[in-house]
Amino acid sequence: MYKRKFLIGIDVGTSAVKTGIFDIYGKVLVFSSSEYKVIFPKPGWAEQNPADWWIAIKKTVNECLIKGKLKPEQIIAISLATTSATLVPSNNKGQALDNAILWMDNRAYNEVEEITKNKNQVLKFAGNSEAIDWMIPKILWLKRNRKDLYKKSEKLVDCLDWLVYKLTGNWTCSMCNTTVAWNYAKPMGGWVKSFFNEINLGDIFEKWPERILFMGDCVGKLSRKASKWLGLKEGVPVAEGGIDSHAGMIGLGVVNPKILAMIIGSSTAHLIFSKEPKYIPGIWGPFPEPVIRGLWLNQGGQSSTGSIVKWFKDNLAYKSQIEAKKRNINIYKLLDQKASNVPIGSEGLIVLDFWQGNRCPYKDPLARGVISGLSLGHYEEHIFRAILEGTAYGTRNVIDRCFDSDLEISEIRACGGGTKSLLWLQIHSDVCGLPIYTTEVSEAGCLGAAICAAVGAGIYSTIEEAAKKMVYIKEKIDPNLENYKIYSSYFKKYKETYHGLKKIMHKTIN
Repeated sequence: MYKRKFLIGIDVGTSAVKTGIFDIYGKVLVFSSSEYKVIFPKPGWAEQNPADWWIAIKKTVNECLIKGKLKPEQIIAISLATTSATLVPSNNKGQALDNAILWMDNRAYNEVEEITKNKNQVLKFAGNSEAIDWMIPKILWLKRNRKDLYKKSEKLVDCLDWLVYKLTGNWTCSMCNTTVAWNYAKPMGGWVKSFFNEINLGDIFEKWPERILFMGDCVGKLSRKASKWLGLKEGVPVAEGGIDSHAGMIGLGVVNPKILAMIIGSSTAHLIFSKEPKYIPGIWGPFPEPVIRGLWLNQGGQSSTGSIVKWFKDNLAYKSQIEAKKRNINIYKLLDQKASNVPIGSEGLIVLDFWQGNRCPYKDPLARGVISGLSLGHYEEHIFRAILEGTAYGTRNVIDRCFDSDLEISEIRACGGGTKSLLWLQIHSDVCGLPIYTTEVSEAGCLGAAICAAVGAGIYSTIEEAAKKMVYIKEKIDPNLENYKIYSSYFKKYKETYHGLKKIMHKTIN
């Protein structure tokens, strides 16, 4: 056993670190996870202590080595996937000077509006608007509202960059993160100075690493200090990583056009490559070469999907909660069983999945959730199924925008907690009229990071080659085309409901 060599893939998420150890063929040996706190200083704000990530990485790596009965010299490469645009104020030696501002933090709302109104040409590579969860608005907010911290910070970097420095002692940026969330535009020469000067951030380049590496590029070697911290051998290659959802894309084996990666968690991300740039109304991108050299990326997303399912379970499913406890059955499994007996279309119910606004394609943060068509003949299971269907309509809304712009999609690859529900996957397939594939490794972010590690160690020459050797299809779910026809009429009502209620929603919020 000790002759086998292994790769470490680390996924640093919003609420926990997940670490996986894989062999060079993508077979998982062991997983470990460790949670940490999100700090909410004010409504709409979200922060974390960067030290918590580093401690959780140590804990999970150590647990994996113990569980897997591995010796340090068996680990031949490491890489990470992390949340994106999680801002870490740091000095040059990697000491965090304050809490990190999380990707989900909404304090820079005014800065987003201001940047978008400038209409700089760089925004054409970002869906023609800035986003609240990107890096530049956060930095601009910091400069305006925490002047001392801005001045004191020798580095203002992403979570990924800070952790790569902790591992290697080298400061770098990821092409994935900078292109998708930092307004780096390779076709315009990279950093567009006019864009930054317009918003009074012309001095920011002093605080950013100069090296920008593709996912899978070797950053450097594991430092002596980091090796002692993690219990690994000094000098192990560390490969550049990327955004967690984009690493999940790689971990699903999505490395070519025509395949949509769908990551279903609390929210849902939709990611698809193309050989030529596609400017799609309401969809983020086209991002130039953020993951695979030579390929453009478009990105859709739903702000709340799995979180709505959990909301229903926590707040409305009290009868099923009691029944599940009595029967000693998982509550979600029971809800799926009940919902599977409800006719498609939930007997007239329409749910708008906008509990936290709409991310794509309406880009409407003031939109809110709706349950329409209720009657005294509807029960718990009807509402639950309607929620599953409503979130699937949200995915179709993104896919149809892609189709309208001649971006071809032939299949969906899915991962994330939502894939545990076969009913939900079948509904997505029927609503969208596309086959859905799942893969052997459910923690696609960890596997995607391990694939980057394999490339960084020279085991494979490219991300594409590594993914083809390390990702395995588990199951295929085919659409029921009769159901697709029926769902198409409900999908039309879904869109009509939003447009009919949009003004009312905005008046209610304001």
